[in-house]
Amino acid sequence: MTTLKLLNYATDRWTAGTGPLTEVESAVTGDMIALTGSQGLDFAGMLRHARTVGGPALRRMTFHQRAWMLKDLANAVMARKEELYELSYDTGATRTDGWIDIEGGAGTLFSFSSKGRRELPNGRILIDGAMEPLSRGGSFVGQHVYTPLQGVAVHINAFNFPVWGMLEKLGPTLLAGVPAIVKPASSTGYLTEAAFRIMIEAGVLPPGALQLVMGGVGDLFDHLTLQDVVSFTGSAQTAMKLQTHPVIARESVRFIAERDSLNASILGPDAAPGTPEFDLFVKEVVREMTAKAGQKCTAIRRAMAPAEHIDAVEEALRQRLAKVKIGDPREEGVTMGALASRAQLTSVRAAVAELAKSARIVAGDPDTSPVAGNGAFMSPILLRTDDPWHAQAVHDVEAFGPVSTIMPYRDLDDAIALANRGMGSLALSLFTFDAQVAEDFVLGAGAYHGRMLILDRTSAKESTGHGSPLPVLVHGGPGRAGGGEEMGGVRGVTHYMQRTALQGAPAVLSSIVGQWLPGAPKVEGEVHPFRKRISELAIGDTLKTASRLVTLDDIEHFAAFTGDNFYAHMDEEAAKANPIFDGRVAHGYLILSFAAGLFVDPAPGPVLANTGLEHLRFLTPLYPGDSMRVELTVKSRSVRNEEMGEVRWAVYVFNQKDEIVASYDLLTMNLP
Repeated sequence: MTTLKLLNYATDRWTAGTGPLTEVESAVTGDMIALTGSQGLDFAGMLRHARTVGGPALRRMTFHQRAWMLKDLANAVMARKEELYELSYDTGATRTDGWIDIEGGAGTLFSFSSKGRRELPNGRILIDGAMEPLSRGGSFVGQHVYTPLQGVAVHINAFNFPVWGMLEKLGPTLLAGVPAIVKPASSTGYLTEAAFRIMIEAGVLPPGALQLVMGGVGDLFDHLTLQDVVSFTGSAQTAMKLQTHPVIARESVRFIAERDSLNASILGPDAAPGTPEFDLFVKEVVREMTAKAGQKCTAIRRAMAPAEHIDAVEEALRQRLAKVKIGDPREEGVTMGALASRAQLTSVRAAVAELAKSARIVAGDPDTSPVAGNGAFMSPILLRTDDPWHAQAVHDVEAFGPVSTIMPYRDLDDAIALANRGMGSLALSLFTFDAQVAEDFVLGAGAYHGRMLILDRTSAKESTGHGSPLPVLVHGGPGRAGGGEEMGGVRGVTHYMQRTALQGAPAVLSSIVGQWLPGAPKVEGEVHPFRKRISELAIGDTLKTASRLVTLDDIEHFAAFTGDNFYAHMDEEAAKANPIFDGRVAHGYLILSFAAGLFVDPAPGPVLANTGLEHLRFLTPLYPGDSMRVELTVKSRSVRNEEMGEVRWAVYVFNQKDEIVASYDLLTMNLP
């Protein structure tokens, strides 16, 4: 086997470590497969390069341009995924494990690319919430915004997911417009380096956007500033060491941590043997014990069941675990590979020995390798304690491998208290078909767990399972789990941005954020705005329509035509008795329909379709004999591709007294 000499990527150049290199072994054979090291790197220079070259280049791009860049990176990884799978086998991962890591990582980039193009503006500033009026006359307003941090994101990743662990951090970071320095774990870093190389060779990243450290971080932390972010995944011990670095405290450097987690899975009190939920529980516990050989930060470490069912749970788990085939992940039929390294095997065995002081092993042998040779193989270990309140180790010690402990609970309150005794986790799962049990559990345990899966027979077929973090949902947890959050769609992007409260005149703030704000100027033109392409529209372009009289006949005709005979529209006395109205009023949807009739230009043209209304409010009743008019203003515009884009229109309906009858955002797809 050829030994790989792994390189760092610093200031846009591949460079080898200059000092003694660390040997990296195959998890499957124990043979040396790579040499890695970062000695000799100028860490201050790397940070400076990212801040002065990478950051400005990314910030010049719009959110949409960065989103397309993420898609290109994901496509590059997918195009060469087989190269990565071949390397992945030596980490001990099966093909299924590798799929989660490699294609799951690319899928995370695809997801952030999609959300960036659908949910973020085609600009460089992100609006946070609605405008806040700050004065009676409306000439002084406030608006919260997000802008990219002007520093560097330092990503320190764990060994268990060498590709996904890198990409799930890079997706929101690059979309936010922040350059990154990636530091993978040495034991599986050869797979990270290969995926990183693929992204660099894709040729879509601006200079300085990404750098790679294949070893220790030297004095890098000494040069961090208030504009930098450290995003860490790993052990609590290492996290605390890094988080207490004096520069982190002095500069208030953002520190996002995902660390130890004694995740729990609970068999609901209604889920007796023979129910679908019982079978789902058993299947999920075994899957979480054996996927990635249990080396998942979200894996089930504590499995809880009603006391009367604990024997049945043990027997069902033992039978299912007996069917697990352990071996070289390249071999057909193997369902569980090796731990990532022999050092990791030693660590897990030590943790099992600690757990066995307060729980007994009921399946598996931690000290005998199930596969001959020098690989880091271990059989799944199932422990059981019948007195979980006096078995402290099961709530304190995480064996980061194919290890789980089952325990009984007395009632639902006891189950909630046991789940929370882990003092913070990334993921919890509850198997129940009783909605009240689910509600009570969420209220009792939600504050202790970053994500909660409530699984039953109706959702099981399409469920992604207990241990699968998803890019659209937050990944993180309180307390022991680190107190941080990653992913979560746009939420994850804002972790790498600064929220700032702007104050000023509506016109000024509208110009800054690239969106029309109430009170900003409206510009009427001779050409109907529906006759303009997106490139011809300007923020604030406005159409003011003629007025239309609304009669009682209109209201009665609309009621007969639609079948909407609500009393406020049809019964004068009942309407007057209503504390809101002075008599019969026009239907809200009649107002919307008449409004469209006032502002729509019917001829074919740049407007392709109405795709929806948002933020609709009816503010003032419209009575028979009132008139209505509309002001339609370009609020924002965004080109999505060469064929079309979206225009958001602010629509205000006024009565003859210039009171606002209704307001909403109209969304249309237009030619670019």
